[in-house]
Amino acid sequence: MLSSTILNNPVTSVLWVIISCAVFYFLRDVAATAKEQTPVSVNYHFSRKCNYKCGFCFHTETSSSILSLDEAKRGLKLLKEAGMKKLNFAGGEPFLYPHFLSELLRYGKRELGIESMSIVSNGSQIKERFLRENAKYIDILAISCDSFNPDTNIRIGRGTKGENVDQMAKVAGWCEEFGIKFKINTVVCSLNWDEDMSANIARFRPFRWKVFQCLIVTGENDNEKRIRDARSFLVSDEQWRVFCDRHKHLDCFVPESNELMKGSYLILDEFMRFLDKGDGEEKASESILEVGVRKAMRQVRWEQNSFVERGGFYDWTKGSTETGTGCCSSDGVNAEQLAW
Repeated sequence: MLSSTILNNPVTSVLWVIISCAVFYFLRDVAATAKEQTPVSVNYHFSRKCNYKCGFCFHTETSSSILSLDEAKRGLKLLKEAGMKKLNFAGGEPFLYPHFLSELLRYGKRELGIESMSIVSNGSQIKERFLRENAKYIDILAISCDSFNPDTNIRIGRGTKGENVDQMAKVAGWCEEFGIKFKINTVVCSLNWDEDMSANIARFRPFRWKVFQCLIVTGENDNEKRIRDARSFLVSDEQWRVFCDRHKHLDCFVPESNELMKGSYLILDEFMRFLDKGDGEEKASESILEVGVRKAMRQVRWEQNSFVERGGFYDWTKGSTETGTGCCSSDGVNAEQLAW
């Protein structure tokens, strides 16, 4: 009698509904959390500003913004707490801000203990003194080089005098001297797909040669109204295959087609928003400074399997080899060794 009275009470009924809803949403959040992915490797483009004008660039200077150093550090701390193991600084050109870059490198290694810290640069602004003073905080330094022909580099937009190969030689020497792993990044486009780079790559001896197929990103480089129009730089799948076949004998050769690239990179922009540069229009999450890493990651696509398939795990700390250079193969690191 008492139980039926309680159950028939309108207040009790409302309470049961509230409790049931609370339990439902709690269990849903628990399930979502269990499926959440860890931001193992993050590419932080802290500025879009660049001193080069590469015709196929898909992260163009649509903004001149850059966070304060304190805010950037707060963001890195959030990423580390969320499980980030590797942080790559890209741009724009990171070395246009040497003090900012140096402070984040030191903070990342000294204070946060980030496992691997790397930089992608066009090389033009790198100074020997910077590498000497910051070498202990840099695991990998990658230089973008799309051709060993000065005229081709000028046509692509990498400088105006064809000087970047000579500068890259200096940087490679400094990396070897200071114990930084040296890497080369190349974009295969309509101007270089038929070039044989084998001898020059062997001469520079990068531990890793990352080769990308020229990519169109809607909203960045897809038509004449954008800052860059990359359509004339595209290569066919057959041209891409020919380039890859020509260089596949090199142990350090790591090719990435458009399909592998899409959705396999965690890209953080100058506002610390994750960017989705996959199919269709580029999308941005809310800033991790405002909503946290987990919520921001749920707002974009990051394909963990594609990340692994493209070789996202590899020997990314300089302690994994004795020297900073050497075109060599490696078994790398697998997903089981890096618990997510």
